[in-house]
Amino acid sequence: MTRFAVATITLTVLISSFALAQDATPKVQAFAGYSLVQLIHGGPNIANVDEDLKQITDAFGTANTFNGWSVEGQYNVDRWLGFAADVGGHSGTLLTGAPGISGMPTGSTYSFLAGPVLTYRTKSRVTPFLHVLAGWERTSQGSSTITGPSAPVPVAATTYSDFAVAVGGGVDYNISRRFAVRVGQLDYYHSSLNLDKYYQSAFGVLIQGNPTTQVNLRFSAGIVLRF
Repeated sequence: MTRFAVATITLTVLISSFALAQDATPKVQAFAGYSLVQLIHGGPNIANVDEDLKQITDAFGTANTFNGWSVEGQYNVDRWLGFAADVGGHSGTLLTGAPGISGMPTGSTYSFLAGPVLTYRTKSRVTPFLHVLAGWERTSQGSSTITGPSAPVPVAATTYSDFAVAVGGGVDYNISRRFAVRVGQLDYYHSSLNLDKYYQSAFGVLIQGNPTTQVNLRFSAGIVLRF
């Protein structure tokens, strides 16, 4: 009888420990994957840029899709609340050249954000989350000389830092306790790049009438490792 009781208690402890291990919240997790930013509002005023740079009408255009990457580290305080640090990078510039225009500068944007994350953890393989991240964004482009139908336009290397915030969420699909796939993450992504100041620095002439904020959507997907 004593042996039976001991065996029963031991089995109960083992089962409880196993269940706890299965439901244990990871203290630290890391995400890495692909990221795409879609500009919704806040691109350059092309008519003003054409005029200020003394170019023909519609010499320039606006890009609105930027491909890149995103990595994130997250510390979980408990089952529901965590804090994340998010770093992302995307290539391309808002200003593009029309057919016949060459020498457009290359550019890139990096973001550094942090903030709280709320996660709904259950025994399900699907784990949804919401977050609010804020920080700063750094936009830069290289030097070049733009040539086309009108006079050449020299471009100086330019960098501009501004405030940025991402509000959104996503879904992780759990493959195992340590590994998950981030099926998708979608953020309302707001930046405050002052295009007048940015282009004045790049082109060395007075440029006015451009937006000072941008509204974007940011989509990310990739893998999640938990520790």
